Amino acid sequence: MARQASRYVCQECGAVFPKWSGRCDACGEWNSIVEEQARPSAPRGLGTRQGAVIEFVPLAGSDADARRLASGIAEFDRVTGGGLVDGSALLVGGDPGIGKSTMLLQVAGALAGTVPVVYISGEEAIDQIRLRARRLGLGDAPVGLAAATSVRDIATTLESGAAPRAVVVDSIQTMYVDTLESAPGTVAQVRASAQELIQLAKRRGFCLLLVGHVTKDGSIAGPRVLEHMVDGVFYFEGKSGHEFRVLRGLKNRFGPTDEIGVFEMTGRGLIEVANPSALFLAERRDDIPGAAVFAGMEGTRPVLVEIQALVAPSPLATPRRAVVGWDPARLAMVLAVLETRCGIGLAGRDVYLNVAGGMRIAEPAADLAVAGAVLSAASDRPAPADAVMFGEIGLGGEVRGVGRPALRLREAAKLGFSRAIAPARGNGEPPAGSDIQVTQIERLSDLVAMFGAPLPAGDAGWPRRREA
Repeated sequence: MARQASRYVCQECGAVFPKWSGRCDACGEWNSIVEEQARPSAPRGLGTRQGAVIEFVPLAGSDADARRLASGIAEFDRVTGGGLVDGSALLVGGDPGIGKSTMLLQVAGALAGTVPVVYISGEEAIDQIRLRARRLGLGDAPVGLAAATSVRDIATTLESGAAPRAVVVDSIQTMYVDTLESAPGTVAQVRASAQELIQLAKRRGFCLLLVGHVTKDGSIAGPRVLEHMVDGVFYFEGKSGHEFRVLRGLKNRFGPTDEIGVFEMTGRGLIEVANPSALFLAERRDDIPGAAVFAGMEGTRPVLVEIQALVAPSPLATPRRAVVGWDPARLAMVLAVLETRCGIGLAGRDVYLNVAGGMRIAEPAADLAVAGAVLSAASDRPAPADAVMFGEIGLGGEVRGVGRPALRLREAAKLGFSRAIAPARGNGEPPAGSDIQVTQIERLSDLVAMFGAPLPAGDAGWPRRREA
């Protein structure tokens, strides 16, 4: 009998090599190449079999909109676009212990009150799931539980009888297809298992919720094609020292992307946070220099967060630039504009930036609030306590307009803020019926003028020159 051929596959990027190597030439990871048994290759060419004729249909059809299954958990339904769609496959990733299994068990329990739901775990025993369900107050929820890892067994079970409306698989890295000889969790097994389960969900019409592990750099483990195969990719994030969690939509074929849902982790599970802005600003102090409130947008929802900065003398030849919750490269750009266009000398100082509450911001509109926090810290003067800031900073020192200013201002007014510092272009007037006063600025030097008093003796370098 001929020996079955082997191949070596990188478990991080999926690159295939003819022999083992300690380092992957494609992604640069060390010790990520694993031997796998190669699948028989398909014969070359189309062969003699006559292919089936594909039927084309017009773009404008009479099909009704896809049915949605609302879970009743408003924050989860917001991120998914209004509920789960029949026949869809969703991938939920997150750090270990962040609460992925807890959230999906709560979703399964909420759905089970109206439709059949099954929960399949490849990591925990039935008794462990029941223990968590009792802690969450879901001990009596009619959820079908199973502990299985064989995709063949799962498919056979779901094919027989009436199909459930929702199926949770925790996690996809523990599933395996018995036609492959590689171990569960490898690139080939994750790809094949996900393909079988997704095809089954499309054929039977139930919604498939897959839990995905993450790698050490925060990306979902397994081949990148896994994220292309599913209809939605959602990331559950948070910090171990903070009680709230954020469910962020990265891809959604049935709804908006970049939407977030905010939850609070308690002893009885995850609780929805209807007003995340109030949560993020709950411990805010008005009299501390180096803090500014940013009025941002997360998908269609306005969110107010506090941005904190600390400017300290540096004993190092190269000062530190430490950032938590924002893009370090963008902070370097803002500091360079302050140095070059506004004459603010920060070359000999360490700059630390933090988005309070563990929130992560990727919006360029936070530039103005970051600059305000840095200026407040460097001048040792608190920013206006009743003001929010938003606006993008250009390399020429100009302040550019951002999208949806009315929603930002309306959220700020609802939380009691009476002032806003915003770009002059493309931001219109305050919302109708609002008492918030908008200070429109065109250049970053206008913001510097608000903190323009020199520092005490010994803090030379503030400010050296001003923009004309």
